[in-house]
Amino acid sequence: MYTVEEFDENKTKVMSYILYKKRTEYEVRKKFCNTIEENMLEDIIEYIKEAGYINDAEYVKKLFNEYMNLKSMSIREIKNKVYAKGVYVDYIEDYISENREALEEYELNSAKKLIDKKKRTTEPQKLKAYLLNKGFMTETLEKIEKE
Repeated sequence: MYTVEEFDENKTKVMSYILYKKRTEYEVRKKFCNTIEENMLEDIIEYIKEAGYINDAEYVKKLFNEYMNLKSMSIREIKNKVYAKGVYVDYIEDYISENREALEEYELNSAKKLIDKKKRTTEPQKLKAYLLNKGFMTETLEKIEKE
């Protein structure tokens, strides 16, 4: 077991880590697994989750919006980046299914931006292969070809 003082001291360390930048539960576990006793870390994470400082579902939403506002990426590319943060796949899949139309519209616009950017220097077949390689859906590329 551990003392209240030890708990508070370690909770403060974890909180400063989280407050510096939003983190996932996985990131917190990974950072502190070797420095904080396992039982105490579990209790600290539980405390922080209940207080609302860690919410992986909200984190997924925030990260998707961040990537969508900053870059031209495919849905698959964003999904992989979010997954790399250690978020449960269920949270990612739920977000994608709840926002399918908006995400497909975003992907279509992203593909158009990339095409406009590269169409002068890249031949059509290579451009299509490039977009497929970046994770764009075949349906998205077919919609663009029809236009």
